[in-house]
Amino acid sequence: MINLRYHVISLAAVLLALAAGIAIGAGLLDESEAGATGRSTGASQISPALAGFDAGYATLTAPTMLNDKLRGKSVMLFVTPGARDVEVDSLIDNLTTAGASVTGQIAMTAKFLSPSNRQFVEGVAAQSNPGGSETGYAAVGTAIARGYLTEGDGALDETARTIRSAFEEGGLLEPAQDPETSAQLALIVSGPAEATAEGEGTVIANIAASLDAGSEGVAVVGPVSSGENGVVNAVRGSDAASVVSTVDVTDTGTGRVAAVLALIREASGQSGSWGTSRATGGPVPN
Repeated sequence: MINLRYHVISLAAVLLALAAGIAIGAGLLDESEAGATGRSTGASQISPALAGFDAGYATLTAPTMLNDKLRGKSVMLFVTPGARDVEVDSLIDNLTTAGASVTGQIAMTAKFLSPSNRQFVEGVAAQSNPGGSETGYAAVGTAIARGYLTEGDGALDETARTIRSAFEEGGLLEPAQDPETSAQLALIVSGPAEATAEGEGTVIANIAASLDAGSEGVAVVGPVSSGENGVVNAVRGSDAASVVSTVDVTDTGTGRVAAVLALIREASGQSGSWGTSRATGGPVPN
């Protein structure tokens, strides 16, 4: 098992390479989260100097790497119960830097993500989107895509409104920022593995491909531990991995830049896996 200390050393080397002008990179924990991540993994805290370097480097490079690359695109955030607010807020800032319109932020509730509620969730999907032809969680993903995502202009019709009402009244999805239109792209933000309930990753993996089919692209992102045995790991091990992008370093400032770069790739029709050594595509999209 490759431990966090290995990741720290490797990512530090990558950041130094970036500073020298090599266009690859991941990152170290930003200063605001270094302590929290150290506690959650049992590893010693990362040096504040290195954490500050990562945060500062991300701030300086994000405008150049992201500037207007999602201009004209709309993004919907779907956030799991364990996702950390500081990471979500930073991702929104980076999306804005990329020129995207963040249409809304939707919380996926514990009720929705629990496999024990599968029959109820599938029933809500079937009743609110009777025109869907899929079954199981594929039908759930299709219904959510129909309600919240689009490959067109984002205008809401009666079916989309019905789906939203059904999932929200059923306690399955909660709009933290109520979206007035649908979005072309979806960013699913997960939390660390220890804050992820059993089966949560499987549910997301089972709906991700259908969300992608009803939009212009989906990226599932989370911190390092999510790529070890959390949500990102579950998606990477599923059939959705071929069509959905993943990034497992959102507990770093530079990693959150990489997450938006992954969504930029999705917007161009290309999927991949980036972040730690568990990612098949290397540190960052290029």
